[in-house]
Amino acid sequence: MTESLKGKKLLIMGANPETIPLIEYANKMGIKTLVTSNCNADVAKRYAWKRFDVDGMDVSEIVLLAKREEVDGILVGVADVLVPAYCKVCDALGFHCYASQEIVDVFSYKDVFKATCERYGIHGIPEYYLDSEMSEKDIARIEYPVMVKPVDSCSGKGMTICYEEKNLKSAIDKALATSRVKRFIVEEYMQCEDMGIYYTFKDGICSASCIYDRYTTSEQMGLSRVCLGGTYPSKHIREYFERMHDNALRMFKAIGIKNGVLMLSAFYKDGEFYVYDTGFRLQGEAPHILMNAIHGFDQREMLINFALTGSEGNMDLQELDDPYFHGKWAATLWFLLKKGTICKIKGFEQIEDDVRVIANIQRLYENDEVRDEWIGTEKQVMTRIYLVCDSKMELAEALAEYMEKVEVIDAEGNNMLLRGFDVKKALGLDKDGE
Repeated sequence: MTESLKGKKLLIMGANPETIPLIEYANKMGIKTLVTSNCNADVAKRYAWKRFDVDGMDVSEIVLLAKREEVDGILVGVADVLVPAYCKVCDALGFHCYASQEIVDVFSYKDVFKATCERYGIHGIPEYYLDSEMSEKDIARIEYPVMVKPVDSCSGKGMTICYEEKNLKSAIDKALATSRVKRFIVEEYMQCEDMGIYYTFKDGICSASCIYDRYTTSEQMGLSRVCLGGTYPSKHIREYFERMHDNALRMFKAIGIKNGVLMLSAFYKDGEFYVYDTGFRLQGEAPHILMNAIHGFDQREMLINFALTGSEGNMDLQELDDPYFHGKWAATLWFLLKKGTICKIKGFEQIEDDVRVIANIQRLYENDEVRDEWIGTEKQVMTRIYLVCDSKMELAEALAEYMEKVEVIDAEGNNMLLRGFDVKKALGLDKDGE
């Protein structure tokens, strides 16, 4: 199929750094990539065949652009906010879209998604009823700390951890200012283990492609906890299949999902799973990079094929897919930066020759500035390293090595890096070794 797609034009909506691997993959397939966003400086545009400064939320302008450039298909990049617009554009042009507007609406708003999950026995985070009127009766029921967030945000934007009542109003104001639909939720702040579950859909067949443990920073008080990395497969993978997987499958079937990729984010506490977020698109954390290396199929190729042909290809998903990673161990390692300007990056000198590293997706470089408003969001991520190893011990050694040797120095000589996660604890090596 790849050969027949050479020379086809694919319009990709969104140009954040996480979209670069998708653009590069399409380029490698011989496809002419057209990338659009509302910012000329968006880094992913550098990798496109053609680039346009058109806001992906502006459906009518995207439709006009697609017609003018005579594109053969449309695909959304790594941006939750653009998925509803992507559906509308595809509908207006008669292009292949992996989801209907009705399906996408379930996953675009946290409150709608949460209510849907509960109908199928999937727990959401315990929530406190509170609206913009902030009645004293409702406020009095709240036990702190709580997380306040918009229903339609991503990457930590607009989210605040409140430890006492006096911070509640400002947190709500922040959430409302970020929300396009002007809705927010107040939830119990979960201080427990964090997980990601990534599903692949092909012609009505649903497969759990990977289940992994996520680790987040605790250094930035009051802000959303940004991811520091993840390890694959999750230590709770068997329990997930026993307790939650079947309910998730029932929900997906009832909603009507046939094709595409979907992420569930969940907390694990006292033997229970609490789903707190989702994304019906390729994920910024890019577990598909690891899955390509281990499973032998690539979700990027599947979605590109679908956008241009209406089929994800002829690969046997059930034969290739394995959430246990075929006995391999893998990880993503994120390097988060404090506020400041990058003067020098050290420790990456050997990364291209390291066979354990299958990808390094860098978004910040020397002389780039980490702004104050980025702190508490994924914009403070300098790079993500993707590692695949033959054993848990080998993975632990690789993670520890990079955490130790990488430095990011500002103009005053200070290290801008936030602390990484505890590798031995993450992999259970503090208890049982190999």
